Amino acid sequence: MATNRIGGQLWDVVVIGAGPAGTTAARVAAQAGCEVLLLERAAVPRYKTCGGGLIGCSQAALPTGLGVAVHDEIDAVTFSLRGRRERTLDSTAGTRCRMVFRDELDAALTKVAADAGVVVRDRTVMTALEDATGEVAVHAGRERIRARAVVGADGSASRVGRHVGVRCEQVDLALEVEVLVDPRDASRWRGRMLMEWGPLPGSFGWVFPKGDVCTAGVVAARGQGEATKAYLREFLERHGLADQTTLHDTGHLTRCRRPDSPLTRDRTLVAGDAAGLCDPWSREGISFALRSGALAGVAAAAIAQAGHTEDVERACVDYTYAVRATLETEMAASRQVMNVFTRRPQVVHTALTAFPPVWRRVDSYLGGDTTIPALLGTPVARGALKALALFS
Repeated sequence: MATNRIGGQLWDVVVIGAGPAGTTAARVAAQAGCEVLLLERAAVPRYKTCGGGLIGCSQAALPTGLGVAVHDEIDAVTFSLRGRRERTLDSTAGTRCRMVFRDELDAALTKVAADAGVVVRDRTVMTALEDATGEVAVHAGRERIRARAVVGADGSASRVGRHVGVRCEQVDLALEVEVLVDPRDASRWRGRMLMEWGPLPGSFGWVFPKGDVCTAGVVAARGQGEATKAYLREFLERHGLADQTTLHDTGHLTRCRRPDSPLTRDRTLVAGDAAGLCDPWSREGISFALRSGALAGVAAAAIAQAGHTEDVERACVDYTYAVRATLETEMAASRQVMNVFTRRPQVVHTALTAFPPVWRRVDSYLGGDTTIPALLGTPVARGALKALALFS
């Protein structure tokens, strides 16, 4: 998926990275009337390590008519405490969590962006950014691409994030496999996902069903690589997935930003993983990518169309405020849950499995009907968090 229509023109917006954040930003900016170039280092479609679960919030943020295959819908969630105290709870949310493959999702989002007028150029590696008067120069090898605005959506190891100065307060290592399962195992997992609280502080494992494939993995704080690998092996063996045919065996880092970390620098914005936007507890990132990408697309269009420096600054301020008022508020609430979960995973497990109102509200969150701040805003939740903070 490439084009030769690059030349030496001054683009309104250049977006770096064709994941959910980048494709959304590119599409939104193009729909605002901008000439947009989308750069992706790999060939599209490309494999991406990701659970591929679309919660209700993610589904609501997708463009209408997106042609991506849904490989399963979740009717029930099994929770366990490292294989013990297992309990399966039915989902009653109006919107069920949907399972997709990230290569298919990203390719579909890229096509929608291209249909909106975005020029897509894959197999192009951004090597540096250079701020100039009224524009930004994007260096891709020996090529210099000029833009009035740049959106960095190039993942958790983002070059653009480093250019902007993004700093993170939480970095985790996720290890994941995708395995072929036989018809009997496929039937056993169909419509049901697993969340298992693990042996390392803040860790958990998951199994997401996708027809004749299961995506399974574990996540824990960076710096515990060997212990995390050992947990993955144990986890796969316990759930009968260790001896299945492996399609992919990968790992990646997830990063959660510091609240005081910048989101902009001059005419450059960051979104999604590049901005460190990720749920601290669940490590869910797709909904953060889609929503921040939409906000970044609006801001990038405003920068590209700005008549004065003050207008550029205002667009950056507006973007920062929008992200902090919504996505960072959600991250702060999830951080409260993560703090309890890291110290007392058994308390979180008991709350979810022994108190139906807790599960119903979490299920409502998965369906997109509420948010984590709203979940924690009830008097009961506030009191419980306060008590746990005192006795942990």
